Amino acid sequence: MRIFIIAGEPSGDKLGGALMAGLKALRPDVQFDGIGGADMQAQGLVSRFPMEELSVMGIAEILPKYRALMARINETAAAVMETAPDVLITIDSPDFSLRVARRVKAASTVRTVHYVAPTVWAWRAGRAQKMAQCIDHVLALFPFEPPLMSVDGMVCDFVGHPVVAEPQATSEDAQAFRTDQRVGDAPLLLVLPGSRRGEVSRLASVFGQSIAPLRARHPDLKVVVPAAAPVADLVREEVADWPGAPIVLDPRGMSLEAAGALKRAAFRAADVALAASGTVSLELAAARTPMVIAYKMNWLTFRMIRAMALIDTVTLVNLVSDTRVVPEYLGPACQPEAIGAALVQQMDDPAAQQAAMEVTMQRLGEGGEDPGLRAARAVLARMGAVLPKGQADA
Repeated sequence: MRIFIIAGEPSGDKLGGALMAGLKALRPDVQFDGIGGADMQAQGLVSRFPMEELSVMGIAEILPKYRALMARINETAAAVMETAPDVLITIDSPDFSLRVARRVKAASTVRTVHYVAPTVWAWRAGRAQKMAQCIDHVLALFPFEPPLMSVDGMVCDFVGHPVVAEPQATSEDAQAFRTDQRVGDAPLLLVLPGSRRGEVSRLASVFGQSIAPLRARHPDLKVVVPAAAPVADLVREEVADWPGAPIVLDPRGMSLEAAGALKRAAFRAADVALAASGTVSLELAAARTPMVIAYKMNWLTFRMIRAMALIDTVTLVNLVSDTRVVPEYLGPACQPEAIGAALVQQMDDPAAQQAAMEVTMQRLGEGGEDPGLRAARAVLARMGAVLPKGQADA
């Protein structure tokens, strides 16, 4: 079985890695081609070009790279049609992946699967109908999404979110982290300014200034900043003048497993977190770490998204739990004073978000079958693929 699989950003790479592991477990004969990052490459993918070329977010941010992205879209679609896989799986990054799928579908009979349903419940409700023109099957992360996709004629399966199956640090791991990093019993703030250069550049200054109210309340406060490998140097540069000499966790030179374990220990050890908006809120919820969410973007991008928004929160913990307990500061509201005050409040009352995080993890499938395996099973079942003996009832 041959599968062409595409991811365009770190969160999609995680989904892709888990899906590939599931497919390998169910179909040991599977062969992969496509584009992906470290997680997918760890499962055997040789990426046709660096995934980081596709990690662009926002309308204004995409425009300067439009020509290069279009060239990659055409190149990737041509590669799919040339290799004629049994299925094309695109993961999130709709500005890239759905354009590839549209070209492939127009010129071939290759089956198409898209992993991560479009957030039609949040904005641009017409996207599902448009997507149905080139996508046969959707894998949804959230239980409320399948009916929204089925309305437009696509088959959709809820498969859960891989975050619920990821290993979690123990209290012993957290204590070892505090000892190794010389944190001791001091209050610990986890800061996550994003994994893209644009995010880090926009958020680092605001996040750094937001620490002041928390340090005023807790003079012995320690700050730890896990950095994604592609932006590690930039993170070090940006936090150099933050108060308290922040601890930067640089994954470069470490194995994927060691870097992941260190990051998970930091999540568990932290008393509160300040994070860029995104799927990291689910990672924090899995670690049961209270959080404040903030995001600053290009003014034009923010105004356009706000005009089309159908919801009053973008934080996944709030949405999945049907609460609004996680404070968020987006666009013009992304100001140090307000963020700092929220951090103080969360540090003073860390239990306020616990119930919402518990509900979120339960609804996403915590304790059930690994979502990567569940997604793989859904892909194969909808294809009518025959599993090797002994795998059908695995």
